[in-house]
Amino acid sequence: MAKPVQMPLSLALQGGGAHGAYTWGVLDRLAEENRFDIQAITATSAGAMNAVAFAGGYGAGGLDGARQALEALWQAVSHSGRPARAYGVPGQAAFAYASALQSWASPYDFNPLKLNPLRDAVESVIDFEAVHASGLQLFLSATDVESGHVKVFSGDEVTLDAVLASACLPQTFQAVEIDGHAYWDGGYMGNPSLFPLIYAGAPTDVLLVTLNPIERPGVPKRAGEIQERVNEISFNAALIGELRAIAFVQRLLDDGMLKAPMLKKYRRLNVHTIRGGADLVDHSLHTKFDTSWRFLTSLRDMGRAAADAWLTGDADLVGTKTSNCDLREEFLKG
Repeated sequence: MAKPVQMPLSLALQGGGAHGAYTWGVLDRLAEENRFDIQAITATSAGAMNAVAFAGGYGAGGLDGARQALEALWQAVSHSGRPARAYGVPGQAAFAYASALQSWASPYDFNPLKLNPLRDAVESVIDFEAVHASGLQLFLSATDVESGHVKVFSGDEVTLDAVLASACLPQTFQAVEIDGHAYWDGGYMGNPSLFPLIYAGAPTDVLLVTLNPIERPGVPKRAGEIQERVNEISFNAALIGELRAIAFVQRLLDDGMLKAPMLKKYRRLNVHTIRGGADLVDHSLHTKFDTSWRFLTSLRDMGRAAADAWLTGDADLVGTKTSNCDLREEFLKG
């Protein structure tokens, strides 16, 4: 019996701190299913960590290797990245203490030695030679502190420092310097960036895995709730802008408004979604810093369930001109 043809697919992975373990679950289920030919991944912050783990594991041992590398990465994060280890107090209290400290001091004050537990976690697990040998196109976004522009690391630029730059929250870590440029978390300008998939000739079917809720009912009244909603809006802004632009181009293509030679300059992205943000809407901001293994594996299981639902439902839309995300309806209305 002939082996089913694998449809080419790009992945777009949002950042979200410890909530990135949800994306681990999505990737684990996709690798287990082995239904798609994943050729490119654009990612930011925790998404970037997942991307290099997947690519490195895949380069060393195929899809089984990718699954093993993802689990090893999140085990390392759990071991070395708990707030309790940094501040000596458990759980939500650690988050409150850290937030208070960050309100009056910068990481240049309280972390002059540039200690970063993520460095140890990523470095202990990821083989970047295997990442580069995987054949996957990777695009990791960071924010250039001085220019305010997005920087997309790709090819040989994908290094340990590039991953740390993509995941550099400026309230917690000093800016990561690469080739004379200072970088902060990519979530400010590309969470994740979709445009590299267009220009690199990557598969035009894109599975977008979100972690930050776009919509949240109710108006926040307490200081912590307000800050949480501000963070969600800020870290979704660049992505929403890109989705709006993609929706506009799709409308031009569908309405036959682009003629040669302009048609050669534009490509249709068929964006499919697994909406982790909706699944995680009841998880407050402090849980993005909860790296307990029990919590991370619960998020992994949520991500696996979401991927399974997509695989048994909307995944059949890959390779068509439709998806489970109506960009024109969501981003061009109003």
